Amino acid sequence: MNENESLHGRASPAGRAGTRGAARRSASLVIKEVTSRGELKQFVRFPFSLYRNHPCWVPPLILDELHTLRRDKNPAFEYCEARYWLAYKEGKVAGRIAGIVNHRYIEKWGNRYARFGWVDFVDDPEVVASLFGAVEAWAVDLGMSGIHGPLGFTDMDHEGMLVEGFDELGTLAAIYNHPYYPGRLESMGYVKDVDWVEFEVQVPAELPEKAVRVEEIVKRRLGVRVLEAKNAKQILPYARELFGVLNEAFAPLYAFVPLTDRQVEMYVKQYFSFIRPDFTKVLLDADGRVAGFVIGMPSLSRAMQKARGRLLPFGFLHLLAAMRKPRFLDLYLGAIRPDLQGGGADALLMTEMTRSAIAKGIVSAESNIELEENVKVQNHWKYYDARQHKRRRCYIKRWA
Repeated sequence: MNENESLHGRASPAGRAGTRGAARRSASLVIKEVTSRGELKQFVRFPFSLYRNHPCWVPPLILDELHTLRRDKNPAFEYCEARYWLAYKEGKVAGRIAGIVNHRYIEKWGNRYARFGWVDFVDDPEVVASLFGAVEAWAVDLGMSGIHGPLGFTDMDHEGMLVEGFDELGTLAAIYNHPYYPGRLESMGYVKDVDWVEFEVQVPAELPEKAVRVEEIVKRRLGVRVLEAKNAKQILPYARELFGVLNEAFAPLYAFVPLTDRQVEMYVKQYFSFIRPDFTKVLLDADGRVAGFVIGMPSLSRAMQKARGRLLPFGFLHLLAAMRKPRFLDLYLGAIRPDLQGGGADALLMTEMTRSAIAKGIVSAESNIELEENVKVQNHWKYYDARQHKRRRCYIKRWA
């Protein structure tokens, strides 16, 4: 495997539009495809300069970003191909964009759409038009009929462009972007495909008596119990089954493609040693199978800002401090097995999570993204002091 192949999916034949490594030039603007590890690092690091000292932007872990974008590290490349471009204006990086084709998405949903993601740019119409021109030309070259995004390789990657809530602190699980982004896309013919909404939920001082009564009724009716785990090792045996429930529950959701065994193994190794058992609620049925789950983590937003995307040499100290005495919680993943949906299992999980949040002195929780049409999930928040404070959008542009 050569270095270029480690960064991208299948190469396009020489002579096609969007040929590998080709640079498009104007007097002061160059659009260059990323073909080396050094350029990939530039690609990942560009937002760190674009958002330097921004109070709402939360930097990602640089190493995680590099692994996600490399063919030799990310199992999604078994069914995806990708290309990345950088824009240079007067010799300085001024923008970036990734193009992705998820072949399993095309097979499942029947839409020959490419995806764009990892998109950031200075407020310059020439830069934006040139970046999107590059990714659109590539998509046309591959026979796509349109392009949508921001989306990643899978639902586990960041998705959705922020269109409301620019003055709200971001989270590690979601994209932050400047307010001028949506207008730039819309000026090029991109329109809304779907929206996700996010809520800030205040933790009550105590559990309502009604919630406790309902909890016991649901346990008896469904024959389920909550796993009593004192450490992450006691949750680990259920980790792969959790992703199986996620694949089932998420199947009808927008653009979802089931995770493969290799992807599940990667996520288990990457994240499950860090989960907090007090904020990880696993529901088991009478046979001991996973019936549902919800995973929360202490907010790492401020800690990541201090760490500047690096664990070493001292970044991990900020993360450890944030984990020790959290005041805010981020809800990352949750799913109920389809055969138990609508029976109160989801409310039971939220009651258990609220109980732990009260015990640990949590002030509020971030729901992270929920499809605006997913009324079942949003109905949870009507029982809390909650506000819908962010909205993000998946844009689409069709040409066939």
